[in-house]
Amino acid sequence: MEEFFSTILATLKTFEFKDAIDILIITLILYYLFKLFRQSRSGQLVKGLVMLFVAFIISAILNLTMVNYILRSLFEVAVILIVVIFQPEIRQTLERLGRNKTLKNFVNNQTNLNPETAVTKAIGDVSDACAVFSSTKTGALIVFERDSPLNDIAGTGTMLNSDTSPALLGNIFFNKAPLHDGACIIRSGKILSAGCILPLTKSLNVSQSLGTRHRAAIGMSEESDAVVVVVSEETGAISIAVAGQLNRGLSRNQLHEKLSELILPEVRERGNLFTSIFKSRKEKNNEE
Repeated sequence: MEEFFSTILATLKTFEFKDAIDILIITLILYYLFKLFRQSRSGQLVKGLVMLFVAFIISAILNLTMVNYILRSLFEVAVILIVVIFQPEIRQTLERLGRNKTLKNFVNNQTNLNPETAVTKAIGDVSDACAVFSSTKTGALIVFERDSPLNDIAGTGTMLNSDTSPALLGNIFFNKAPLHDGACIIRSGKILSAGCILPLTKSLNVSQSLGTRHRAAIGMSEESDAVVVVVSEETGAISIAVAGQLNRGLSRNQLHEKLSELILPEVRERGNLFTSIFKSRKEKNNEE
């Protein structure tokens, strides 16, 4: 323990300005890597690696020889493991380096968006569309993204980034349309992507009577915190999947009420945070 602190003190005594720049660069790299992994379902794997690293540090401080040896051996091949596990994310990062307008578009979307209004409209549009789907027995699968980003799922479909409307949703899920078999993902009140492929549930407790759409809805809700709306093509029944649980046989009004309860509180919380940030920046700029 004394050697550990002695090493830290010795490092601080030799600390130079170039070392500060070095640390700053590494910090920025780690920050953007963390931000990237948060936008995919690999975030839990990153947390696991961080926990292993913390355990390695603790084992070194407490002189836990066996634990330290095992973790040290694991980290010796960590580079290979990271490349294998995070190959999709690494590829996406390299692709983004070639697109200069990505950050600009993201900033514009954030500053111009009224989250609660857009999401409230989307909930109403989806409820209206599902009522029509139910009466015509049109199959539909609609995913409302919440805190868990679904960029990897959205990438399996066709990117739209368009405002919601019952007519557009009707066109997407029209049984002869090219995108009708996949799922539609809604982010911040906009249709992000359509024709997306969702993971099927692996649960053995799911009823054998449920088809692929319902199994995909349950699977998506198991692997993320998304709220998934599904309309049966056979019966016209409207259902919602949340946290691996399927709530079936909803009316249009019940669907609207459920979606509002599940989605709007989090949107209001995020909206209040963004509003306070932009308000403080605006006040600061006015003072200057």
